[in-house]
Amino acid sequence: MTRAQWVILWRVQQQPGLSQKELAEIMEVEPITVARLVDRLAARNMVERRDDPDDRRIWRLHLLPPAIPVLDEMRGERDDVSRLLTAGLAPDALETVRHSLIAMKANVLGDLRSRPVEAAPADPSAAPRPPASRPSPRRRASVATAEALSILHQDRV
Repeated sequence: MTRAQWVILWRVQQQPGLSQKELAEIMEVEPITVARLVDRLAARNMVERRDDPDDRRIWRLHLLPPAIPVLDEMRGERDDVSRLLTAGLAPDALETVRHSLIAMKANVLGDLRSRPVEAAPADPSAAPRPPASRPSPRRRASVATAEALSILHQDRV
């Protein structure tokens, strides 16, 4: 089970019936990424896609019973990590950190949104490619912030 798959399970548990597009927006990834992750979870019988009653182009995601033990296990792991990270910290200090991280994420996203989008080169093979093992600055910021916020978020799993 990858972290991304766990996030999908957690989000679908919190909001049954999310569309794949809505989930992609929440996770800040492309819809095709969510589709592939959902394919893997569906193959493991953990989620199912259901037709949207109002729009046949939309798939709505729902958990299946085999996902529940996985979520229970992950909840225990998350609680253990949270206890370790927050041991000895006062609740008001944790709240300050949480608000600060939210502000930092807003700053990063605001900066990224203000940058011009680079045009695709006429010949895609001529474009420089970043190393495969190095995520983009946006992805690094998103992952780091998500990790920190997931630990301190009030709507804990």
